[in-house]
Amino acid sequence: MTTDFQDLFAFLAVVQAGGFREGARASGISASSLSEAVRRLETRLGVRLLNRTTRSVSPTEAGARLAERLVPALGEVEAALDVVNSFRDRPTGTLRLNVPVSVARLVLPSIITPFLKAYPEIKLEVIVEDSFVDMLAAGCDAGIRYDERLEQDMIAVPIGPRFQRFATAASPDYLRAHGRPEHPRDLLHHACMRGQFASGAIPVWEFERDGEVIKVDPTGPLMVRIGAAADLAIEAAIGGLGVIYLFEDWLRPHLDSGALEPVLEPWWQTFTGPFLYYPGRSHLPAPLRAFVEFIRAG
Repeated sequence: MTTDFQDLFAFLAVVQAGGFREGARASGISASSLSEAVRRLETRLGVRLLNRTTRSVSPTEAGARLAERLVPALGEVEAALDVVNSFRDRPTGTLRLNVPVSVARLVLPSIITPFLKAYPEIKLEVIVEDSFVDMLAAGCDAGIRYDERLEQDMIAVPIGPRFQRFATAASPDYLRAHGRPEHPRDLLHHACMRGQFASGAIPVWEFERDGEVIKVDPTGPLMVRIGAAADLAIEAAIGGLGVIYLFEDWLRPHLDSGALEPVLEPWWQTFTGPFLYYPGRSHLPAPLRAFVEFIRAG
């Protein structure tokens, strides 16, 4: 029984993306072509691989088992073909990175332009999402996350600033009207812009000074999705709605302009910067290898 590798790749793209339309966006192949490829594969194998409804596409038990085996197998096929890249003057191919909004906003802008100029034959795809995913199952070559969220059995390379801080700030008008907090617990009596993860979790605000860590869970008039809607919270804070808690680098332009003023700055907590992480396998795709070398050289 002969099976076209492209049909296998198409099936896997649909499974990993969770649908034909999503698979088309991720793979660059039309949804109709993906559908036809999966249909050919099912006909050739004589078994249904996907359950299709008007609302969702999910693998059957046979499809799930096949996808589970295909991920490492097709990865090896791609790695074998990528060996040819070592004979080129410059590597070529596509590099897919999975990163949170904060990294896309604060870390990558100073990196991707010089990298792509140095390697003009590489194409970079950046998938931005704050929920923690299996980046291999999502079809990505590598991810960027903070240390407490790194997957196991991965190689981690520091990328971007090695230390960052969470900052609290408010507009001058808000502080004149409501007073300036002098201790983190004072925030319990102030209006605060809160953030929520896609999972529904609402993280507490953490502060640290002279080894003392204070966690507070303030309330306020606005709740936004962490990362994706941070700019909305910033504008609300500038407009005098309350106190905001966010990456210092994200707030820095507004602090420098005076639109926001630092609050509780001696208590701002420092944390380790992000890491590029990828599987510890013997052969890396040429675009990923080039990116890792570029980051390490920087």
